Amino acid sequence: MKIQTAAMFMELVLSDFSGLEGSCCYCSGEAGAEMRKRISALPLEAVHYIGTGDYHYQTLFWLERIDRPFALLLIDNHPDDQSGAFGQELLSCGNWAARARQLPMLRDFRWIRRPTDHDGAWPDDGLPLYLSVDIDVLSRDHARTGWDQGDMSLEELATILSGLRSRRGGHGIIGADICGGITPESGGSGADMEINRRTVLAVASALGIQDGIAPEISRKIANFGAASQRQ
Repeated sequence: MKIQTAAMFMELVLSDFSGLEGSCCYCSGEAGAEMRKRISALPLEAVHYIGTGDYHYQTLFWLERIDRPFALLLIDNHPDDQSGAFGQELLSCGNWAARARQLPMLRDFRWIRRPTDHDGAWPDDGLPLYLSVDIDVLSRDHARTGWDQGDMSLEELATILSGLRSRRGGHGIIGADICGGITPESGGSGADMEINRRTVLAVASALGIQDGIAPEISRKIANFGAASQRQ
């Protein structure tokens, strides 16, 4: 599902693959092949909402499509470059960043966990930038997720993102994605879903998506990955 906008990114893309067998936390070869196939029909230069952090590995599939040297900025409470329980052979939400480091076009990879990790000077403005944001970097005042969370405020995160957009004039950012949250099946309450909905939309706004997001889209973001939303 895509939302047309007149902002820096032309679309907000919702890509829910949580209904695929072998896709939660760990991604099987079959699920990965199917996701790559579906993603190939979607625009790279967009803001992609990819669901809870269990599916953060989807970022790798977007990065694989970049055909020129680029930089990656990960804003996350976790580095996502750990060895998985089954080694590096099986792609997971915890090791995808290690795979990304091996991409031939990736020239610079930085991780922000706290506002003090960002000095405002990098990545190199000469490289196209891809941004990946997991809202578990935020405190529980601003996000409710199924993982341990950081202590960044939403205002601090928005300042980092809008600063990068301003510095690059909207032309040096090749794409972005947002993930994080908790599903009802994992114990998320209605209040949790509403907090996450507002936060995801605020992050999307900081990335360039402006007004015009329909209530139906907001509802789908709030309930992303829930059984009732799966196709």
